[in-house]
Amino acid sequence: MKGWTSFNSNQNNMLENAGWLGNEENVKSFVDEKGNFDVAIPLSMIMGFAEDYKKIIVNMKHELILTRSRSDLNAIIQEGTTTSGVTAYEDCEVKISKIEWLMPYVIASDKQKIQLLNFIGKDNPISMCFRSWEIFEYPLLPSTNKHVWTVKTSNQLEKPRFVILGLQTKRKAVRTANASRFDHCEISNVKLFLNSQYYPYNNMNLDIYNNQYAILYDMYANFQKSYYGRDPQPMLTKSMFIENEPLIVIDCSRQNESLKNAPVDVRLEFEAKKDFPANTSAYCLILHDRIVQYNPISGDVKKLV
Repeated sequence: MKGWTSFNSNQNNMLENAGWLGNEENVKSFVDEKGNFDVAIPLSMIMGFAEDYKKIIVNMKHELILTRSRSDLNAIIQEGTTTSGVTAYEDCEVKISKIEWLMPYVIASDKQKIQLLNFIGKDNPISMCFRSWEIFEYPLLPSTNKHVWTVKTSNQLEKPRFVILGLQTKRKAVRTANASRFDHCEISNVKLFLNSQYYPYNNMNLDIYNNQYAILYDMYANFQKSYYGRDPQPMLTKSMFIENEPLIVIDCSRQNESLKNAPVDVRLEFEAKKDFPANTSAYCLILHDRIVQYNPISGDVKKLV
């Protein structure tokens, strides 16, 4: 979800080397006849810490924990063989034979090394500020055209700055479905509530089947301008966006900062022209600030709240 909003078409070659395939046709060139593949994934593609924090980290252990899903169905698209009206699918799985974690190692000059040692000797905490990504799932939406989702309660520091909402119908653990695609489900309006404040201010009044969704694409395209401070270069055209990745991107980065201690209740209210189809799931990606402090000598690490 974050990738579709952040990347642009000029990065296609780099993204293909990282295993980011824009469509199913690219898979044929991605793997060989035996199904072997090799990718180099920049950590900045999957972690906000690696994307935002650009300074060196002194004398601290790094640990990367990868947890695999119980099933590989969401990473595979299959075409079954039909015989006598019965469709059969080949048993297949993704096997990872080798993983390497490549990290840059900085060797300071003598002058800089002395300055670093003098600073470290005081054992002052070093702050690392970055924007974290947090995903939430609503596994099964009720068959109504309106829904209220209480996503979480956060502190003031980690309250949402951007929220991305996506809907999927009959895609999870389905052999023939592309689990990286989303569905618009005839969504007509979405509101994000942070306590009593809500975003966007006006109703969206979407009517997708009558080609009225320009505001939705505009919210998607302007993410890069707000998040990165650069001219927007959206990866998806308007037609590709609504057909394959109709994500609702809500910019709530400009907020009233007068209250500093009260918790923030994060709630989504959304409605559609018709009842949500059966087996529809909702995904909410929250981008928020995070500050972590570490002490190079003692090794203490703590998250500020």
